[in-house]
Amino acid sequence: MKTSYLGRQEYVPLWRAMQTFTDERDASTPDEIWFCEHQPVFTLGLNAAPEHLLAPGDIEVVQIDRGGQVTYHGPGILMIYPLIDIRRGNFGVRNLVSALEQSVVDLLGEYGVEAAARPDAPGVYTDNRKVASVGLRIRRGASFHGMAMNVDGDLEPFQRINPCGYKELEMTDFKRLGVELSLEEAADRYLPHFLRHLGLE
Repeated sequence: MKTSYLGRQEYVPLWRAMQTFTDERDASTPDEIWFCEHQPVFTLGLNAAPEHLLAPGDIEVVQIDRGGQVTYHGPGILMIYPLIDIRRGNFGVRNLVSALEQSVVDLLGEYGVEAAARPDAPGVYTDNRKVASVGLRIRRGASFHGMAMNVDGDLEPFQRINPCGYKELEMTDFKRLGVELSLEEAADRYLPHFLRHLGLE
């Protein structure tokens, strides 16, 4: 598994790079995980309802090819993009989603913060506030897109949307939960949990 920390990236070029990687990979291509943060952007999933985009203002809006509704990405939000051949790994989409979610739960647990995934609404929650969101795409048996984990950022833009299609859903981040990590530290601490949950240690 190759891991890359890419720093701050414009959204659309990185999305296109994920598509290209997925379309050009073959049975021998090693799996990769890309960590990064983005310039401010709202992304709309394939079935996103426009009414959930309340007042985007000056933030770019991009219609993309993942599942899910509308969400916000910006500085201080760690993006976790698993580019994984799930057929070769012999696990299903649900296993991958669960690994993404449970790894956030485990990471927060290291700092005494109780969190959990919810079967009715993908992502990770603590005290009814959402700290991480999931949206995947599977193409040619391989995953792209992934998870947004709120580490230490401006959460105001989430008030301009119904996050993930839920009215009045409150968002939080690691810093507001008393966990102070840089994005790179968060990525380093997240990765072992993720690999363990996929059986890839």
